[in-house]
Amino acid sequence: MSQQGGRPTGPEDDWWGQLYDDSTDDTGPAAAADSLDDRFASASDTVTDGTAPPAVPGPRTGPPTSATAPERPRPAPPWQPPPAAPPPPTSPPPTPPPSPAPQAPRQEPAPSAPPGAAPGQPRGRTASASGPADLREPRETELPPLPPPFRPSVPPRPLPEPGAATARDYVGSGPPTYDAEPTALPPADPDGLDDLVPDTVLEGARYGTCTLRAASVRGDSARYRGEPRRDALLVARFGTGEEALVLVAMATGTRATAGAHRAAAEVCRWIGRAVGRSHARLADDLRAARRGELKSGLHRLTDRSLGRLRAGAAEQGLSPHEYDASLRCLILPADPACRTRVFFGVGPGGLLRLREGAWRDMEPSAGDVSGEPVLGFGSGPRGAPDDRPSETPDGDRLTMDLGVTAAPGPYDAPPPDEPPRRPFRFRASVARPGDVLLMCTTGLAEPLLTEPELGGLLATRWTGRTPPGLGDFLADTGVRVKGYADDRTAAAVWEA
Repeated sequence: MSQQGGRPTGPEDDWWGQLYDDSTDDTGPAAAADSLDDRFASASDTVTDGTAPPAVPGPRTGPPTSATAPERPRPAPPWQPPPAAPPPPTSPPPTPPPSPAPQAPRQEPAPSAPPGAAPGQPRGRTASASGPADLREPRETELPPLPPPFRPSVPPRPLPEPGAATARDYVGSGPPTYDAEPTALPPADPDGLDDLVPDTVLEGARYGTCTLRAASVRGDSARYRGEPRRDALLVARFGTGEEALVLVAMATGTRATAGAHRAAAEVCRWIGRAVGRSHARLADDLRAARRGELKSGLHRLTDRSLGRLRAGAAEQGLSPHEYDASLRCLILPADPACRTRVFFGVGPGGLLRLREGAWRDMEPSAGDVSGEPVLGFGSGPRGAPDDRPSETPDGDRLTMDLGVTAAPGPYDAPPPDEPPRRPFRFRASVARPGDVLLMCTTGLAEPLLTEPELGGLLATRWTGRTPPGLGDFLADTGVRVKGYADDRTAAAVWEA
């Protein structure tokens, strides 16, 4: 039967019969030796041409001499192609001198490895470009000591000359008394954590043609004594588009009173709430240059906010002197066609303008409206921009729209414990391209007005350049002067 199951039609193939024929003997053991040892001996004889295998040399302790037999190169494995034959020499090579008779290497124990060497690595073996270390003749070399750890040395900074400021962090004849960085934190009440005031506040914006930068920083004295910042800063935008107004309000609480920081924060919030509720009418009066309406209305808003502050003092059982604050505000329209800037407030501080590299004190006196004649500002008839009545029967349209009660008359005597009323300050002016208008509290106004070096430094940094970033503005307004350690709050407006 064939492999496919059918009967063969002819004689079977010869190879099939020879393979499975019972008469064929098994191959059995070969006549020649074919064990593993025999094969290893045969391979060794082939490599060494039938001679005895060379002895494995031990490590040497000295450099090889001329009597030492050179190391035999190992034959290439059979799977690598034979090396290309070198080109025929142009001149017959010189006959090499006869090599001395081979000498058996001296067997010595391997030396101990040096400190830091890997286990099992003989001393003195180094690798080179000729090949791995285990294929070269071993030699012993002196290991140099490890170098010490590398520590880059920073050259010492040269000492500043007397009276010079290295990083311009202060001006004057010497450094201020207190450290430049905060030292102590104010005490905290676990049930009144909302009353905590941060050390520094930064704010910025760009609307219309002006860029705003504002900062409020705790003074060096308060940082050292662990007192809270008495200055408060509020920056808010009311409205959208060109109808929007930007309000900057800053206040300073009374010195040496426990609730000075709370009074400053409250008066900022109250004036912000009043301006925000009337921002549409205020923006309209700004564009129409109604100087009288603006002054009268903002005066009443300020009196109302300070009156609430006095009422709060009575609720806490404090005198009005103990719960009082100065207030300074700046109103900026978002309309790029309107360059009117309005300042108003009560209490000390500073209002300065930087124009063409020179500072000018713009602080208005009591009863001043514009401070200087401004061409085209408020020169038209009142009510001319629209068809609304120019004023109410009481003579003040803006105040009546706000629903603010009339201020007390000159014959209304204040209560005996009420402090004398401070004069209301108001200024409305038109900005020019390149101007910088600075409003600040006394912590910056006093050194800026009394130390010419500080004014010159800020004029150099702020004239003819793009407005600084928040960090640079903080550094600029934080340049210290010896003898001035109060809180500093400042807002600057760069005109495009």
